[in-house]
Amino acid sequence: MRFQAMMKFTGAVALAAAMMAAPMQLLAQGGDTILKPADAQKLLPASVYYKAQSAPTQLRNSAGIKFADGYYVLSTMVDTSGYSSDVAAKYQAYFITEVPLKFGGENLPAGVYGAGFVGGKFVVTDVGAHDVFSVETGSDDALKRPMPLQIMADPSGGFRLYAGRKFVKFAR
Repeated sequence: MRFQAMMKFTGAVALAAAMMAAPMQLLAQGGDTILKPADAQKLLPASVYYKAQSAPTQLRNSAGIKFADGYYVLSTMVDTSGYSSDVAAKYQAYFITEVPLKFGGENLPAGVYGAGFVGGKFVVTDVGAHDVFSVETGSDDALKRPMPLQIMADPSGGFRLYAGRKFVKFAR
C-alpha cells in the first residue's frame, strides 16, 4: 500500500514538474517578448549622452523588446530642453539596439541612436546628431489608446515603434 501511495505521489510530482517546465520551454524556445514600460525602465539609464550634452530620460515613456536569443531593443523619450530647436525636433527618443535592424529598406547596425518622428518621416541620428537615415511613417487611426512611445507587434511580421498614432515598422 505504501509503495502504491509513493508511486502516485512521485507521479503527481513528476506531472507537476513537467507542467511547470513546459511554459519555461515555450518561453525559452518561443518568440520575442515586448517589454512593458516598467520592465524597460529597469534597463534604461536616468540620463543619456547626445550631442555633447546629458539629457534626462522620460522612463515612464519607454518601450523595448527582448528577443528570444536574449538581445534587446530599448527606447525612451528624452527631455530635450537645452538643445537647439533643429536638434530637438529630430531627437525625441533615445534608441538602443543590440542587434542589426531593418527599417523599410534601411539597415541600422547595433548601437545607440537618437530618433524622432518629424513630419511624415522617422529620422535616426547618431549620438553626434548626424543623420543616419529617414524612412516614411504610417498612421494608425484605429489605435485605441495611443501613448507617447510604445512598441507593438506588426500584423505582417516584425514590430511597430509608435509615437502617438504615428509608427514606423522594423524587423530583425
